[in-house]
Amino acid sequence: MADEADALAALAEILAPHCRVTPLSGGALIADWKRTRFLGMTSTDVRVVAGGNSEERTEVVTGLVRAGCAADRRREHTEAGIGLWLHGAHLLIRTMGFGRVLRLLSVAAPDYVRADRPSAEQVGRLKRAVQSRSRRSCFVNGDCKSEAVTAFVLLRRRGLEAVLHVGVREHPFAMHAWAASGGLCIPDADPRGHAFTPVLSIGTGGP
Repeated sequence: MADEADALAALAEILAPHCRVTPLSGGALIADWKRTRFLGMTSTDVRVVAGGNSEERTEVVTGLVRAGCAADRRREHTEAGIGLWLHGAHLLIRTMGFGRVLRLLSVAAPDYVRADRPSAEQVGRLKRAVQSRSRRSCFVNGDCKSEAVTAFVLLRRRGLEAVLHVGVREHPFAMHAWAASGGLCIPDADPRGHAFTPVLSIGTGGP
């Protein structure tokens, strides 16, 4: 049973964000929610993904890629790319207003998520990159709204679970935004030790 669970976990790891894997007695069923398609896999193929040799594994994964069920989604965004998203988010917030930008998130950030959860290491790398670019930019200058929106969109575009929070503090009154994923917040949820109570949370959604 453990071997089967490991094999299914390995299969879920390589699937595109819009696909889900369901264990069956004779293998697994991959549901492509984006295109409403289904693909069956035998138990042998599932086990190959987890523990087969490189040649066998490549053959199975290539078949999944051709079927549109696996994609090159492990590649992380470059610092330059993160900088472009950060500046774009900041410009939109300044010209359109934060509320309108939040309503546009469903367009920029897909509402499906992968079966595997984001790791603290993945989110930590993104957090360091976003905050580093933000603080070095005289245009963004550490704006929490821009950092939160950028992190939320980039995480969701990789199919990773994320929630964007907007919080308030009463005394003295202030607002703060942050994206939460993998047990971390981008930027920190309580800057300088001040606690903010979430009044709006945009979740992960899903099929």
